[in-house]
Amino acid sequence: MKVAITGASGFVSSHLTKKFTDFVAIGRNDSEEEILSKLDGVEVVFNLGGAPILKRWSESYKKVLISSRVDTTRTLVNAINKSQVKHLISTSAIGAYPDGAAFDESFEGYGDDFLASLTRLWEAEANKCEKPTAIIRFGVILGSDGGALAQMALPFRMGVGGVIGNGKMMTSWIDVDDLVEIYAHVIENSLTGTFNATAPQPVTNRAFTKTLGKVLHRPTLVPLPKIALKLLFGEASSVLTGSKEVYPKALLDSGFEFKYPDIESSLVHLLG
Repeated sequence: MKVAITGASGFVSSHLTKKFTDFVAIGRNDSEEEILSKLDGVEVVFNLGGAPILKRWSESYKKVLISSRVDTTRTLVNAINKSQVKHLISTSAIGAYPDGAAFDESFEGYGDDFLASLTRLWEAEANKCEKPTAIIRFGVILGSDGGALAQMALPFRMGVGGVIGNGKMMTSWIDVDDLVEIYAHVIENSLTGTFNATAPQPVTNRAFTKTLGKVLHRPTLVPLPKIALKLLFGEASSVLTGSKEVYPKALLDSGFEFKYPDIESSLVHLLG
């Protein structure tokens, strides 16, 4: 099966292309005509493009974040609608949900911050696709070779890792190997709709921190004040300090089985 991938140079794509080896890359600046040409013989499209989120959000950079997701998805969908593609799997994020409460896919609203607005616009463009469409909302993706965990592990290895703030905020995460299998599951079962790509056991930041320290055999005594992250990233610090308790009900209902359902099994697999 041949697939097409936007954002083909990214961390998640580097894992997907190990499983889906027959692929063509679609560039962020490709025109609709160029994309349509690349879609010849393609059955499934993975829409993974987008500028990095964890960067200070000036007003101009917010426009980049929107354009790199919303505008590119619009162009992609226009091409797909003219093609023989059978399935679109488009990316989104659990930033769609409000902070401070538990949610699954039955919640049809969005939060009221910038990330939620971004995901709403992004998903709206994907849902204009006339082919069967699935939207995968990513949690915090854990992998040993990139993503959030690679950045987090360094200070822990140096013995200066610790909880963020009071450590009570919830982290909804996913092992990158489970994420790849979610894509395979969606394709094999021709699934459509919205799916939370999060492990079934979200954890507090304190529990995540203590488990990471345990796996790396390092202390976790140095707390990280929220204000420090605010000074470093500004409004974008909400990516790190927000509390997202999100459950993958739709995936579980569809019969998907997580290989790494709890944080310790994932961290041992990735770092142990």
